[in-house]
Amino acid sequence: MTTVQEGKKGEGLACQFLQNEGYRIIERNFRIRGGEIDIVALEGQTLVYIEVKTRTSYQFGRPEEAVTPRKIKFLERAAKFYRNNRKYLNLPVLERIDVVSVELVDQVGPRIKLIKNAGF
Repeated sequence: MTTVQEGKKGEGLACQFLQNEGYRIIERNFRIRGGEIDIVALEGQTLVYIEVKTRTSYQFGRPEEAVTPRKIKFLERAAKFYRNNRKYLNLPVLERIDVVSVELVDQVGPRIKLIKNAGF
């Protein structure tokens, strides 16, 4: 499995997981110069920007360890850009950044962990 395929599979699993947790997915893969926001969703009255990290081995650590302070800063900037470009959606005032960690390491099945309030 290539890194791109791994990422797409992880994002798909993350979306299913988030929907089961009560999130409503608004958009996936919102791209701006320098990167993207993997998932934009609503949880109640909160707009949530979600970074998904997927790993098939622990060679480079756990997925959530790849979300660096630099990545959080990027997500904060991207979130402002998203809000400015989606004014017509009448988005809620409250917002936050979450991280979803997807581990596809063994045959047991995926391990998915939600980390709320990773930024802002």
